[in-house]
Amino acid sequence: MPASVFHTITFKVLGIGFLALLMLIPLAQVQGLIGERNALRETALWSIASSWGGKQQLGGPVLAVPKRVRVQTGNGWLTQDSTEIVLADRLEIRGTLAPETRRYGIYAAPVYTASLKLSGSFLASDIKALAGVETTYDWTRAELRLPVSDVRGIRRISALRVAGNNYNFAPGEGGVGSTSAIAVPLDASRIDAQQLPFELDLTLAGTQSLELIPLARRTEASLGAAWADPSFFGAFLPAERRIDQNSFEAHWQVLDLNRSFGQHWQQDAQRSQDIGSAAFGVALYQPVSIYQQNERAGKYGVLFIALTFVAFFLFEVLRQLRVHPVQYLLIGVALSTFYVVLLALSEQIGFALAYLAAALAVIALVAGYAAAVLRARRAGVLLGAMLALVYALLYGLIVSEQYSLLMGALALLAIVAALMYLTRRIDWYTAMPLPAPR
Repeated sequence: MPASVFHTITFKVLGIGFLALLMLIPLAQVQGLIGERNALRETALWSIASSWGGKQQLGGPVLAVPKRVRVQTGNGWLTQDSTEIVLADRLEIRGTLAPETRRYGIYAAPVYTASLKLSGSFLASDIKALAGVETTYDWTRAELRLPVSDVRGIRRISALRVAGNNYNFAPGEGGVGSTSAIAVPLDASRIDAQQLPFELDLTLAGTQSLELIPLARRTEASLGAAWADPSFFGAFLPAERRIDQNSFEAHWQVLDLNRSFGQHWQQDAQRSQDIGSAAFGVALYQPVSIYQQNERAGKYGVLFIALTFVAFFLFEVLRQLRVHPVQYLLIGVALSTFYVVLLALSEQIGFALAYLAAALAVIALVAGYAAAVLRARRAGVLLGAMLALVYALLYGLIVSEQYSLLMGALALLAIVAALMYLTRRIDWYTAMPLPAPR
């Protein structure tokens, strides 16, 4: 291959493109580092939750009745022991969450202490409706189960008041669906009233979210907290809600017609999935975490490195200079270090300030180096201004969660249009070969 080929613009463009792709290696390493730091954060959050109380899932009291069923098979009659779960007719949950932030090293998580009041009633007709020719119910060994996903978060619980009588909770051997539960024994054979009202007070600690299970024919729930960014999730959104700068209040209403399960069922794995799918609640939402923001920034890394290389190349062609590939490589490495510096600083001073500091450092570094390489202070200033514009655009893409794709598409279109406009009068045939090295 003739030596002159190596001095053509075509060969130089291919080389610059190869260097831009080569920058994918350090950018991939940065993405791996972000994932590693995020995993450390998740471990820290788990440590906070394990000592404070995890994401809580709570339901109202249900009646659990042991039963024995005779099943006819080809080998004769067999008996199977199981538990029938009977739901309340009415359940009302009212609570207030007192949120705070707990730290584990440099990581923080929102936790809360919820003061809850549960009340409602069972219908005697629902209980008496349990009957079967080959089914025997042991009413004397029935119990009322209160599903609480993480019992370590129970700070205080009153006696369960049922029809004027007080019952103290104890650890339960069985759960409700896939949720663990505490329980009180109840001799259901002595129920003679039409309704069986109940109520209890509960102080429950948890991390990040509180989820409620609609375990009644009609469930009403009201939650409030001094938290400005609630995230409502689950099978049902609040029927009413109020959110202001400092707090929120929300109210849910759920009927048995809205659920995929009935008023009673046999405790089994399939029913556990149905119950979990009907849960709803609120999370103490935190705006996009610094690791999500760093990951977003890294996704645009190769594009911005390529744009900087293009700007360098245009200066090289227009000023009839010659920039060595090693110098392009150094510029690419400098731009890649932006993401490492951003990640390290954002863990200490927050994303916005870290972004500003890292961007200013890289802009100063690249602009100063460009002024020296291109032998023109004006070229360094112009390149620094371009980088400042690019980083400002990148920050807008990161913080705009809903419109980032639209903004990115429009910005990319504008950049391509600007490049086409700036190079519209360049005759690429007369512009080559590039001048020989000095």
